[in-house]
Amino acid sequence: MAEPSRSDRSPWNWLLIVPIVVPLLTPLYNHDGPRVAGFPLFYWLQFAFILLGVGTTTLVYRMSKRSRSRS
Repeated sequence: MAEPSRSDRSPWNWLLIVPIVVPLLTPLYNHDGPRVAGFPLFYWLQFAFILLGVGTTTLVYRMSKRSRSRS
């Protein structure tokens, strides 16, 4: 019996490291300013990290799905 091919071998999966590593770079948000709508940098940058994670995950999903359908 042949083993089913693994679907997690896409090179696009390496992009998933980006939303993990970027929030660990503390010099990015080790400031009080600039403030957006009265919120310090730390708070709105955390929201930007969420958007980065969602965008990256969506991109990896779509690109790995596309490469699977070509195989």
